[in-house]
Amino acid sequence: MKIGIVGLPNVGKSTMFNAITNAGAECANYPFCTIEPNVGVVPVPDERLNVLTKMYNAKKTTHAIIEFVDIAGLVKGASKGEGLGNKFLSHIREVDSICEVVRCFEDTNVVHVDGNINPKRDIETINLELIFADLETVNKKIDSAKKKIKADKKFEAELNLYERIKTALEEGKSARTLEYNEDEQEILKDAYLLTLKPILYIANVSEDQLVNPFEDEKVKQVVEYAKEENAEVIPLCVKIEEELSSLEGEDKKEMLDALGLGESGLDKVIKASYNLLGLMSFLTAGEQEVRAWTIKKGTKAPEAAGKIHSDIERGFIRAEIVSYDDLIREGSMVAAKEKGLVRSEGKDYIMQEGDIVLFRFNV
Repeated sequence: MKIGIVGLPNVGKSTMFNAITNAGAECANYPFCTIEPNVGVVPVPDERLNVLTKMYNAKKTTHAIIEFVDIAGLVKGASKGEGLGNKFLSHIREVDSICEVVRCFEDTNVVHVDGNINPKRDIETINLELIFADLETVNKKIDSAKKKIKADKKFEAELNLYERIKTALEEGKSARTLEYNEDEQEILKDAYLLTLKPILYIANVSEDQLVNPFEDEKVKQVVEYAKEENAEVIPLCVKIEEELSSLEGEDKKEMLDALGLGESGLDKVIKASYNLLGLMSFLTAGEQEVRAWTIKKGTKAPEAAGKIHSDIERGFIRAEIVSYDDLIREGSMVAAKEKGLVRSEGKDYIMQEGDIVLFRFNV
């Protein structure tokens, strides 16, 4: 699963990407520093794995992972090819969701492509380019559906759907602001609309603004815009996150405590991005390895077993499951079994966040 980091040039995208991934993406104070997207794979923070590793004295700990793509800064006219726009839009088309970085801090040493700081304008600049690109796609879909209707009336539903989306786009609204039934969701699978992708907004603030970010007028602009799309806003100071990313253990904890933060902003971004994609983790635990496995919410037990190995899904018999909270409260698997907290679940069981599983199978 890929998260595309987007934003205008010089808003802190590449610096944030570097801090998230420590991948060393080039970062400079001029537009279009990033042309080819940088890609970084990062672990999803999960304290449960550390607890289980100690409990089982496991030799190995493996986190769930998520992939971030640092996409070059978009500018006005990107949908018409401005600023290498077509290339950048194709990169956005390839990701599963969007993480939009919005600059909310003032700094005369860092140039802004439009000359001054205005978060609402910046968001609209990017989102309008995505809307223009989607309008082009939707118009083609409408033309295609009109031709198909002549042979088969079933395509009326497709035509009505795309005309409804076109109306929203022409009003400056993203496709994600509309609601869709199951049939419509199926139709949209091959549309690859940019504004249908789930989105998370990052308000890049100064250290002073970080003290009470949601009271800041510039951050409020981001929150107000995000509300229309039921999107989450995470304020963070990319400059601080860059410094935090170079620290580990007690040093990192001391800096977080000094800043009055429970966790780093980047950890929040990674967790929120994971959730944005409708993902969750189930866990396996033993002396050899403690591991988090990524699945879509709503996944049934056999399909989850297939994430470990296709043979386990093919020969699935049952899943022996204990919840993480129950196991930690009882202190051991033996104690959990004695209390009747280890359940035997069949093929129709829908996996829950934090299930610790042993799959029984026969091939």
